[in-house]
Amino acid sequence: MAQRGRPTKVKQINSNFNVELNLVKMQDVTFNDDLFIPTKTKTIVDSLLSTEGGLFPGTNTVVIGDPGVGKSTVLLDWLANMQAQGKKVLFISGEMNDIDMYGYVKRFPKFGKLPIMFMQDYNDCPKQAVEQVLNQGYDVVLMDSWAEVTAMVKDQMGWARNKVESWLLELLEKNNKAKNKANKNTAFICIQQMTKQGEFAGSNRIKHMTTAMAALRFDGRGADAERYLEFEKNRRGSVGDKVYFSLHRGGCVDYSFENVD
Repeated sequence: MAQRGRPTKVKQINSNFNVELNLVKMQDVTFNDDLFIPTKTKTIVDSLLSTEGGLFPGTNTVVIGDPGVGKSTVLLDWLANMQAQGKKVLFISGEMNDIDMYGYVKRFPKFGKLPIMFMQDYNDCPKQAVEQVLNQGYDVVLMDSWAEVTAMVKDQMGWARNKVESWLLELLEKNNKAKNKANKNTAFICIQQMTKQGEFAGSNRIKHMTTAMAALRFDGRGADAERYLEFEKNRRGSVGDKVYFSLHRGGCVDYSFENVD
């Protein structure tokens, strides 16, 4: 028996239209010189972040790491060092609350000066909160983590994963290009989840729109395992060099260097 009712409308996609093309010759493009002055972490990591030494404005760095290896500690240490040089920084925390952070500050007192947005304070409006705070304009923003921020916005808006991912990528790109109140080319450092195989989780769009991808890992197992940082992709610097670090002393991160041919 044939079903009654209105026939289903099939969406017609018109693929026959002209696109206004914009072909660019880089010899005709100019940028502010400040865009090519890197921000220093004042550690040996600067030599890995870029060939010029440091983190460039308007770039995006994604970081993964083994559980408990010290991702947040290492990156907060960078952020605090940048703030000490007069840079405007922000820590967006989707993983920790203020009690957790208070414990961190006892071990690393310089973290106490960092401005922090605790996402748990914005459960009803995470999308608007992130958009508004980034619109103030920052030199460097640390996001911990990509997965937590997108999950909160996904729940709030009822969006599919690819839509919320597109929203955050477009927001990062907007601030990379200084489209904020302070006209700052914001650099983002985003902690991301990894697969069971230890690889970057997420779509290829994240990987392709990222300037650099770094991993913090344990070298070995057990109490004697050493920790190291290594870039697996970097458009501004080298890859494959390992920087070993220790968190035992407290107050700062201690580094040593090993060159991998």
